[in-house]
Amino acid sequence: MIKVIEKLMEYETAGDPITGLKWTHKTTEKISRALQSVGIAIGPQTVARLLKKQGFSLRVNSKQVSRATCPHRDRQFRYIKRLRETFARQELPIVSIDTKKKELVGQFRNAGVVWSKRAIAVNDHDFRSDGKGMAVPYGVYDVQANRGHVVVGMSHDTSKFAVAALAHWWRSDGRKRYPDAHRLLVLADNGGSNGSRVRAWKHELQTQLCDPFHISVTVCHYPPGTSKWNPIEHRLFSEINKNLVGRPLDSYETIVNYISTTSTDTGLHVKATLDRNHYKTGVKTTEEEMAEVQIERHRTLPDWNYTIGSAC
Repeated sequence: MIKVIEKLMEYETAGDPITGLKWTHKTTEKISRALQSVGIAIGPQTVARLLKKQGFSLRVNSKQVSRATCPHRDRQFRYIKRLRETFARQELPIVSIDTKKKELVGQFRNAGVVWSKRAIAVNDHDFRSDGKGMAVPYGVYDVQANRGHVVVGMSHDTSKFAVAALAHWWRSDGRKRYPDAHRLLVLADNGGSNGSRVRAWKHELQTQLCDPFHISVTVCHYPPGTSKWNPIEHRLFSEINKNLVGRPLDSYETIVNYISTTSTDTGLHVKATLDRNHYKTGVKTTEEEMAEVQIERHRTLPDWNYTIGSAC
């Protein structure tokens, strides 16, 4: 029964990467009717109990949003769902990507508690000058295989770094897991180093991923303000946070180790690597470089949905 509900909720779930809470916009009545349509007799109250076992929570509206809701939100969600189903049916890879919260590296207090004979001594103030640097974890979550790959950077969260992390996943895991794949679906937020308006992001996809590996990459961006619906947030980052709590992140190696030992009873496993390269900020992508990008924008919301093909 739980497996059926998990499949039904696959595209209807959002979550908080910090608290691990999950929620859905479907009511228990709608879920009950959907299950009854496939021959499973179940009432709304039983559905509520099963959802609670799966980590879902009842939530109330919170007055925190000062901007208007994006008018194309639901249309984009439907389009993403349709593309995910198409790629899954063809057994093509689907990954969810994002930058996790940056971490200050050093003997600093990390919120949370752990079992220990005595408390670990840390600095009484979190001065950045006392640290060893900032860790920039960039995650790639393989939706179908339930596998995470995190590249921990030591400099800046740039488009070059983001695509380098994605290319590292493809080189070490992706093409081995999907040897016959010639297409890749990438689910991304709408801002940051992999934002829909970032020219460098598209150019780096062309030069670091599409051309070297001869694959086409379809990118779908979640609407502004809806990042918690990106699967990586509640399927990967929330579990990593549970593994990091209460432990001082005193070195880059410590962070890589804690991330790579993250696992769940539902089969999640995570790889983590350290990227020691320095990524410069403020690098501009020229018109000539953009002209090299083999981009095809989709008819549906073309600013958020596009495919970049190999030029080779």
